[in-house]
Amino acid sequence: MFWMINKILKLAPLGVFAFICTTIITFGASALLPLLKLVLVVVFAMVFFVFAILGLVAWMCGINIMNIIRILKSELLLAFSTSSSEAVLPVMMKKMENFGSPKEITSFVIPIGYTFNLDGSALYQSIAALFVAQMYGMHLTLSEQIVLMLTLMITSKGMAAVPGTSIVVLLTTLGAMGLPAQGLALIIGVDRILDMVRTCVNVIGNALSTIVIAKWENVYDKAKGQEYLKSILKNTI
Repeated sequence: MFWMINKILKLAPLGVFAFICTTIITFGASALLPLLKLVLVVVFAMVFFVFAILGLVAWMCGINIMNIIRILKSELLLAFSTSSSEAVLPVMMKKMENFGSPKEITSFVIPIGYTFNLDGSALYQSIAALFVAQMYGMHLTLSEQIVLMLTLMITSKGMAAVPGTSIVVLLTTLGAMGLPAQGLALIIGVDRILDMVRTCVNVIGNALSTIVIAKWENVYDKAKGQEYLKSILKNTI
């Protein structure tokens, strides 16, 4: 069984490459333009979400979102390169403790967040589902889009923090919503790039959630957090 899975994983990139080559030969290089637009839209949406939505939440709690990014810059680079937030879990928990969040908050919120607080994955899946629908000329009403978004928000919970999981969730969700799941074959070609971006968003969202919960519970150590931030900035300079 594992031998077969190993062979499939080795041959899958060749299959995706062949599919994209067939698309280019049939429809021309312009067929890849929608994929470029998808990448740009997803990246823009992720950046907007981090600095506008998460930034607003952080500001309401008296925190600068840039400080969290500065503290986790090494972890974000590792998460970006591996497309897995699991790789940075222990170090991120330690850094959030140093930033002022108590251990009992950090050790509970971050592991739970790795299952139920996947902001980047949920955002990507919504955009990818709409992309597939538009690619096949299917017009979704506002109510259908809302139902699709809510469905993806629910199905994204419980995903493993490993590369490529979003595609599996999308595959099952699109079929249940009556959308052509075969459209994902084209997205797979750029999924690795988008996976790296959404993994970073997941890490930032989970890191921020620990500070927010600590603030709400009135157990956040502001002095410890400021001292740790000063040490980070000093080492950076």
